[in-house]
Amino acid sequence: MTNGGAGVYQALYRKYRPQTFSDVVGQKGVTDTLRAQLETGKLSHAYLFTGTRGTGKTSCAKILAKAVNCLDPHDGNPCNCCAACRAIDDGSCMDVLEIDAASNNGVDSVRVLRDDAIYTPSEVKMRVYIIDEVHMLSTAAFNALLKIIEEPPEHLLFILATTELNKVPATILSRCQRFSFRRLSPEDIAGRLNFIAYQEGVQISPAALRLLSRLADGAMRDGVSLFDQCASASTGEVTEESVCQTLGLAGSRRTSELLQAAASQDTAKALSVFESLYAEGKDLSALFDELSALCRDLLVLKAAPKSGVSMLSGIADEGQALELEKLFTPAELLRDLTLVQAAKSAVGKNADARVASELCLMQLCEPSLTMDAQSLAARISKVEAQLASGNFVSQKPAPKKDADDEFADDRPPFPDDADDPFAAAAPPAEQDTPSQTPAKPSDAAQEELERRWPELAASLREGLGVRERGFFAPGGPVRPVLAGDVLTLTAPSQFVLDIIKNPNVQALAAEKASAFLGRSVRVQFALAGQTNAAGKDPMDALISLGQAHGDIFTIK
Repeated sequence: MTNGGAGVYQALYRKYRPQTFSDVVGQKGVTDTLRAQLETGKLSHAYLFTGTRGTGKTSCAKILAKAVNCLDPHDGNPCNCCAACRAIDDGSCMDVLEIDAASNNGVDSVRVLRDDAIYTPSEVKMRVYIIDEVHMLSTAAFNALLKIIEEPPEHLLFILATTELNKVPATILSRCQRFSFRRLSPEDIAGRLNFIAYQEGVQISPAALRLLSRLADGAMRDGVSLFDQCASASTGEVTEESVCQTLGLAGSRRTSELLQAAASQDTAKALSVFESLYAEGKDLSALFDELSALCRDLLVLKAAPKSGVSMLSGIADEGQALELEKLFTPAELLRDLTLVQAAKSAVGKNADARVASELCLMQLCEPSLTMDAQSLAARISKVEAQLASGNFVSQKPAPKKDADDEFADDRPPFPDDADDPFAAAAPPAEQDTPSQTPAKPSDAAQEELERRWPELAASLREGLGVRERGFFAPGGPVRPVLAGDVLTLTAPSQFVLDIIKNPNVQALAAEKASAFLGRSVRVQFALAGQTNAAGKDPMDALISLGQAHGDIFTIK
């Protein structure tokens, strides 16, 4: 890399500051308008440049100051060769003053400026005042500035710049031509960085360019400064890995590993990845910035699967983001993003940032550790997604048969449900009971119910709560079995049965089914494969139980 002067290194953002409007990147609307005004001579007496930091406001202000005083302008651009341009560039021109309102925000400073402004310029055609961060002026200073901006001498030009337009009084705004500088796109920043790298003889990989342009967050100056730092620290090609190493970043690979661990609920894996990052001295605040950006990208892909690709931040490549997106539901991503942002805030305030970080990762991997409404909604959405895909497994293993009781299946078991002692009652042993297979539809009513079940289930979903609604989705696990005037809703596992078996579901299902079938029906619940008792009267179940256990019960 070359030096900007004899023995003195000049920062790249200063060395490659635009010198003409044509050099300004990403602000074509602003620069074209200013050039047209310069060519036609229709200049305003006061301009206000507004926009985020590093977007070219001060650079355009200096170019405009040179252009109005240039002795040989070309297409609205200063020549940068005449005496006026050279004097303004090296700061020796006393008629072009740049004032930092952040440190000169008092009314006395503005009064001095106002008193000097009435004098005609001594070196150039127009006296130009560039007031940077103008929103920092006090109320009294704004009032002192107002009069001269309202009625300035013909030789005077004001150029105000601010990042916080809302703090500038309306009386000042109404007397200025306002130009809004947009946030630069990553492509614009990457192109400029590539140009600077070529001029400086620095090799940089496309992945490193993408990462630096994303980290710049729309600010060209920030992007050039980061590139300067990374190029100075690297002895060879600037790569994505060297950028992460220099700036203390985790990188896309390991941030993706953390989210993959969260998706698979692998707390040990997440803590292991974090431990390696912590040992390497990575900036924890930057780590959560990366995780936040990645969660945001995945949410965008969920919300806009087709157009969302163009809105990615670049924290992970397109293919990587598309694979990660499949592992989460929108509710889970929203929960994870909330946890990550809260952890970033805690890291900045907490004396022990490591504990706050590890707690966040544990909560990401173990949703049960967080019992707020958002976490519960995320867990329910996960269950609904699994049910909709048909990928659900009972979490309750089948009970082991007692080895000492080889005749345990000869008699029906005792009821073990305190709420419904008849639900578990089985018919007498001598009856042929297909206890291991669901009852097959055998009559026209059952066939009609099976055919129209999606319609009835949709009607039920409208009145059910969030917990129960997903189990009645199309293709969901709950199935109907109709026997006489009894409708049995079967569940594939005890987990599902425990959720749907409540009075609200029972009452609503009875109401909807009765209206649907045109006759009064009762509703009960059972595990799939245990529906053979559907339609039996509770008293019949009790009699059957007594007959099977005659040594205990006496039937009269």
